[in-house]
Amino acid sequence: MRRIERALISVYDKTGIVEFAGALADLKVQIISTGGTSRLLRSNGVEVRDVSDLTRFPEILDGRVKTLNPLIAGGLLAIRNNAEHMKQVRAHEIPLIDLVCVNLYPFVETVRKPGVQFEEVIENIDIGGPAMIRAAAKNFQDVAVVTSPADYKMVSAALAEGSGVLRREILFDLARKAFVCVARYDAQIAQYLSHAGQDGAFPPNIFMDFEKISDLRYGENPHQSAAFYKWGGRPTYGLAAAKQIQGKELSYNNLVDAEAAWNLVCEFDSSACSIIKHTNPCGTAIADCLREAYLKAYTADPVSAFGSIIALNRTVDGDTAIELAKLFVEAVIAPAYRPEALSIFAPKKNLRVLSMGGSGSGDPQPARQSAGRAAFFQAEREIKRVSGGILLQDVDNVLLGPESRIVTKRRPTENENRDLHFAWRVAKHVKSNAIVLAEGGRTTGVGAGQMSRVDSVKLSIQKAQPTARGSVLASDAFFPFRDGIDEAGRAGVTAIIQPGGSVRDAEVTEAADEHGIAMIFTGLRHFKH
Repeated sequence: MRRIERALISVYDKTGIVEFAGALADLKVQIISTGGTSRLLRSNGVEVRDVSDLTRFPEILDGRVKTLNPLIAGGLLAIRNNAEHMKQVRAHEIPLIDLVCVNLYPFVETVRKPGVQFEEVIENIDIGGPAMIRAAAKNFQDVAVVTSPADYKMVSAALAEGSGVLRREILFDLARKAFVCVARYDAQIAQYLSHAGQDGAFPPNIFMDFEKISDLRYGENPHQSAAFYKWGGRPTYGLAAAKQIQGKELSYNNLVDAEAAWNLVCEFDSSACSIIKHTNPCGTAIADCLREAYLKAYTADPVSAFGSIIALNRTVDGDTAIELAKLFVEAVIAPAYRPEALSIFAPKKNLRVLSMGGSGSGDPQPARQSAGRAAFFQAEREIKRVSGGILLQDVDNVLLGPESRIVTKRRPTENENRDLHFAWRVAKHVKSNAIVLAEGGRTTGVGAGQMSRVDSVKLSIQKAQPTARGSVLASDAFFPFRDGIDEAGRAGVTAIIQPGGSVRDAEVTEAADEHGIAMIFTGLRHFKH
């Protein structure tokens, strides 16, 4: 690349642009600019030449046409070591442009505005900007293209170090970023237009954009490669935004289990703890304080808690950390940690400690994943890969159906009702067929992933600590036969919550009445595959 002598600057986001232009001017680079950018630079003492002076053509059509001109395109696309290109450049008096600094109209921000009109959205589709970016990026060996304020300092320093010349690896990296920028921009426009005017929740086309956070040591098993990506082009949220405070590198399985654990504790408004193994909760509890919630969750299945992932929905204090430190766990995930808690964890060098963010002062409200979920398929949709395509569905964020009702002769007591709704929230996060036993705000036994519902009932009773007697039961789907109810009744279960909807609902309800079990039909199923 030759020394940069001329730069074209046209930005909507003017963050840092005065300083960047000033750095270019200090290197004797001629600055060409448009509209508001030109006015801002001049008002800050940067000498600027208007684009219209270079093109000998004014901005027209309310600014829709500024840089769509062969003098601009030629100055960007001419290959400097191509003799024929240079001959044509001289013949047509095309001024070479060595650097383009462009960012684009705020399309996504416009779409997000409450009550925005379609016409305003369309007007915020940038045309000239992407054209210049693509042209400069295509000719990256001769033209530097800068699309992000985050790169201004790096480019300024590299130019100063190179006496106005950028190394090829920097030029290529800038070009790569530029093509990502325009690809993302076009995908956002295409996604909006694909959904606009269409009936139904799902558009005919979906455009997904991800940025790599890190490579992982391996996938589910050591022979599988893996990496962790976040949604691209928008604020980072959820597990992708978590800060690892200490511990070993997170594995693929750690991340999958951490997501399951965090989603479960976010179901509850009171202090909650969930202990996860292979995405299923082996113990979950709520309490008035975090230490008590953890101890209750731990006693639900202390054997399975070994080597688990533990999530808590409040700032972890010293008392809770003391109890957690007694157990070998892979990771702890919480909104935040008191300094004394981190001091207690510090000697456990391999313990992964993740902070999801929170108030850090008692967390009167539970941490919830809500920020940054603007794209239609990110917040409200779940994605599952199948061969040749993907499946897309709404997130299961509804708890009870509108026709939830008591169907047995006996009504649940106040304590039973409270435990039923606790168990129902937990069952939503257990692999089907899912059965959850609970008593006193904690799970007492979990039967997960069995091929028949009655086997899940038997497993939950087998796992019950210390016994299933006096527990309530939640089932993620209806009982197809009365056998599950009979097993629960013989074990001493006192109340059941389930969706209902079986052709044998009457028979199942009769069985519950025979055992003196109170039963609620929610009218809503919570399968999890």
